[in-house]
Amino acid sequence: MTRTPQDIMQMIQEQNIKMVDFKIVDINGQFRHVTIPASQFTPDTIREGIGFDASNYGYAVVEKSDMVFIPDLDTAVIDPYCEIPTLSITGNAMIIDYPENRPLAQYPRNIVQAAEQYMKSNGIADTMLILPEFEFHMFDQAGWSLAPNNISMTIDAEQSPWNSATQGKGCVVPHQKNYHIAKPFDSTYECRSEACLELEKMGIAIKYHHPEVGASGQFEIEPMLGQMSKMADATMMIKYVIHNTALKYGKVATFMPKPVYGEAGNGMHVHMLLLKDGQPVFSDDEGYSHLSKEAHWFMGGLLKHIASLCAITNPSTNSFKRLVPGFEAPVTVGYATSNRSAVIRIPAYAKTPNLRRFEIRNPDATCNPYFCYAALLMAGIDGIKNQIDPHEAGWGPYDFNLYHLSDEEKAKLTQLPTRLDDALDALEADHDYLTAGGVFPEELIKNFISLKRKELLEMSKIPHPAEFDRYFNL
Repeated sequence: MTRTPQDIMQMIQEQNIKMVDFKIVDINGQFRHVTIPASQFTPDTIREGIGFDASNYGYAVVEKSDMVFIPDLDTAVIDPYCEIPTLSITGNAMIIDYPENRPLAQYPRNIVQAAEQYMKSNGIADTMLILPEFEFHMFDQAGWSLAPNNISMTIDAEQSPWNSATQGKGCVVPHQKNYHIAKPFDSTYECRSEACLELEKMGIAIKYHHPEVGASGQFEIEPMLGQMSKMADATMMIKYVIHNTALKYGKVATFMPKPVYGEAGNGMHVHMLLLKDGQPVFSDDEGYSHLSKEAHWFMGGLLKHIASLCAITNPSTNSFKRLVPGFEAPVTVGYATSNRSAVIRIPAYAKTPNLRRFEIRNPDATCNPYFCYAALLMAGIDGIKNQIDPHEAGWGPYDFNLYHLSDEEKAKLTQLPTRLDDALDALEADHDYLTAGGVFPEELIKNFISLKRKELLEMSKIPHPAEFDRYFNL
């Protein structure tokens, strides 16, 4: 049900709301916010919006950078982390124009909605459902220094195996043995349960939470399948809730893909399926793993464009420290059933027609979720429109452990990019599938690549402690 201004005014009154917080998304997929007293929130606020400078959010636009934020009333939730009763609302960015404002084409929420509309206009489907899996670490302490005379980082989680001699209670987890481990070793159970309950209050249905493989406090929270643009909003809120609940319990959460050397990294596997008139597009009892030709073409589009997608789905230098052989992160361009070593995995447990799907396993939560989900959909649409068969293209199915192949056999396989700059090169060369239908503005892609290249240049100038270990005494 679409909320009206009167519904919000009533919520403010009934919940004794004192402040209204507008959450805006920057180009990196991080929340910024502007807050007004609830007494100043009127129907005019909803209609006229809140002004902001888009250039400070990373958006380089031809028009003047002054924009207005228009709240989406359906996103209104009470923020449980504010001591003063606060209503939180997200929304869209608009270009100031007359007689009516225009959507800022570069704004993440506008892009994910444009991708959905493009899907509908091509008659492929009317709904994309996705399910992102949120892996993260929760530490007792995390700090770092980038001073000229001190380049370092330090992390600690009481349950870590390195604390076996000092923890004092014997509740340490052996290396890589944290998966589904129970109390007393699972010391953050209440924290994660509270986060899940807060998300449910916000209307974000949660499937489960559990400890993940990494011994130094790695965990996962998984929501239920949801419509793509709503799940993009939910992704922002899930990260917000996890970060803030961790701080409430004296912990610190991170979605960094590889925060702990030698342990499993944090991915954000994205399950996806399409519906048309309420019926599953991806289901076919006669197809490989009970998937339809449209599902295979969609996978073909993802695999064809996977190198350029990595620039959007894995947009940090740290992302590529996770995408290495030997862990569960995929490095091989291919698809298979129940095989975690392939980029695309078809879960064998999704047996009913309306749940038959696949997951792409390389993304991580350092991405801007709006860009990520929209890009995945656009690659899949390109695959369907051009009938890209992944089997005919030589991408599988790989129904065996790819890590067990000989070096000679591995050399025949196509691998993911190993560095962010390689992914950016691929995006520069291959992005027509993103700009189709005007979904991703060309200007945004150029701006995104430029910002990331500047980031890479800055990172390349910083000495690394491992370089001291290798080269100091040469």
